[in-house]
Parts: sequence; structure tokens; C-alpha cells
Amino acid sequence: MSARVCFVVGARPNFMKSAPVYRELAALDPSLELLLLHTGQHYDDAMSDVFFRELGMPRPDEFLAVGSGSHAEQTAKVLVGVERVLLEHEIDLCVVAGDVNSTIAAALAAVKLGIPIAHIEAGLRSFDRAMPEEHNRVLTDHLSDILLAHSEEAITNLQREGITSGVHLVGNTMIDTLLRHIDAGRALALPPQFQPGAYSVLTLHRPANVDSTELLQGLLDALEPVTSRMPVAFPVHPRTVRRLEEVRVPANLICLEPMSYIRFLGLVANSRMVLTDSGGIQEETTVLGIPCVTLRNSTERPVTCEMGTNILAGTDPDHIRQVLCSVLSKPKHAARVPPKWDGKAGQRIAEVLLTQGSAKARSAAPAIQHSFSMDRVSAG
Repeated sequence: MSARVCFVVGARPNFMKSAPVYRELAALDPSLELLLLHTGQHYDDAMSDVFFRELGMPRPDEFLAVGSGSHAEQTAKVLVGVERVLLEHEIDLCVVAGDVNSTIAAALAAVKLGIPIAHIEAGLRSFDRAMPEEHNRVLTDHLSDILLAHSEEAITNLQREGITSGVHLVGNTMIDTLLRHIDAGRALALPPQFQPGAYSVLTLHRPANVDSTELLQGLLDALEPVTSRMPVAFPVHPRTVRRLEEVRVPANLICLEPMSYIRFLGLVANSRMVLTDSGGIQEETTVLGIPCVTLRNSTERPVTCEMGTNILAGTDPDHIRQVLCSVLSKPKHAARVPPKWDGKAGQRIAEVLLTQGSAKARSAAPAIQHSFSMDRVSAG
């Protein structure tokens, strides 16, 4: 019997990170049975379904529809649902990506069933334990058998925690997806309010930034150096919509509906700068050479600050204003792109998974037997 590999996705960044691996694995070994499990952590069309269509992914084989809720509620629902799917489909390898609640819940379900885990984007650390995602990252890495790192600093982080085997420097699958779709994004017409290079883009969605009306107001007021000079496109995350009713929105901040991946990519690629609290956008702007100001006090992607266009501005309004004025006073510059952020990370990961897997037949014994041999190998 062929090996069965389950890809677990739940939030929009998972889709972009997993799609290149799913596609390359299917191409390299058509005999594999690939199962796509969507937890429904992001569950409306603008945040979820459209990404499958644009990324060329098949419709999910399983959809859990867990929806929103507290961290505990959401994680528990995913844990129960993923466990059922792994058992019913007799999965041999569980592939998870990133650091959302679906990621850690799926890893917990798999490890308790003795099913090996591969973690895309292993080793990222913000060293900020106030971030819920930081706990998800650390725990998922310590549960995983195959750790797929996108940068040397991620490998260093794993080594500090005693994880020195099963680690592979493979590159960044988010960049695979970006490079595959960037031409299509640039070809789309911009909304009429925006001219190439003469507008900025804002994204805000992290609870730490948007759940406090006082902090959100401070962030919006801090944008004055930009909003006084140019329009700012603000595709509003569903989490943020209700908060905007409680604050004063700058006149030149133009709120937009959530965008599809390709349309948003085109918006970013043609902008003067991006202001964000997103992790993935820090990486995308580095490759695109677009100045990025990150409205957070920490980042799990410091390589984008060291090599790229990203500046960590924090959340203090006065400091944000200083950073924005500095960025606006300087011309855009080409960033250095980290090694292996070249559009081939998905292929490298697929090769790792196949190398680590031996196509031996499933045993008829009651206990789960794995077609994938999980002998750990050193990084490289």
C-alpha cells in the first residue's frame, strides 16, 4: 500500500507555505496518497476558499469548520478533529506549517498516535513569550521529527534548544508561492485611488494591536507622516472591522475588503512602503524590495531586518513616527535575499520527505505501522 501523507492547514499563511510542498511531492511520487485537511480556523471565502482556487490546490479532503473561539477552544476542536482524520485515513506522515493554533493542535494529535510530523518553517523564534504563536512554534518543533528551516538563524535557534537532528535548511516556501504568482499580481489593475509607487499599504490583525482601542488609536495616529503625504490602502482583517468603529480613522486611510492572495500581492508589489504586524509580509517585502515597517515589539523573522527591507518599529507612536519619517526620506533600496529563498524550497522539502520515507508496506498488525522511516539526519 502506498504511503499516506496528511497536510494540515487552517489559516491563510498555512496555504501559501504548504502549497509548494504538496505540489512538488505529488509530482515527485504520484504513488503517494496525499490528503488535505482544512481545519477551518479561517473559514470565510475571502480568508480561505479563494486561496485554494488561486494556489491551484485541490478542494480539501476534510474540513473541520472549527471557526473562531478562545485559544483553548479552537485548539481543542482541532485536536479532536485531526485525531479522527489521522485514524480514519491511517496516515503515515503529518505535515504542518507555521505557528497557528491548528499547527500545534495537529502536531499534538499526531505525536500521541505515534505518527511522524514534518514542520514547515521550523525554528522561528521571537523570544517573546507574550505572543501565543511563540508557544505554538516551540512546542511544535519539539514534537516534530522532520524540521524544515527557512534560514540559518532558525537552525541556530533549534540548536540552542537541543534540537540538532532531523533538521534541514530548505528555504522559504512562502517565497515559492510569491515568485509563482507575482507576475499575475502585478498585472492586475490597482484600485483607482492608488498609483504605482504613490501609496502605502497597512495590515493590522494581531490581538495585541487591535483588541485595545487605546493602542489601536495610537497606531493609527502614528501613521500621520504617511497619511499626510499619500493614500494608505488598508485591507481590513475581519478581526479588526468592529474595532474601527471605536476609533478615529485618518482621512487618507482607505479601508478595503479583504483581498485574494494574488490581488493583495499586486497591491504590495506596487506600493511605496508597507506597514504591518504580519509575519509573512515581512518576508514578502524583503524579496520584493519594498520598505516594510513592522508594528510590533518583536519579530520571529529577524533575518528580514538584518538582510532585508524590514524595520522593527515597535508600538510606541512617537517612535513609529520617527521610523516612518526616516523611511520616507530615503529612496527604496534593493535588499539582500536570504540563501535558498529562490522559489525551490518546496522541491527541496519534497525531496527530504521522500528521502526520509521508505516505501515499505503497511503491516496488518493492529498498531499503526508507518511507511515513512523517520531516521533523523543532520542539517544541511
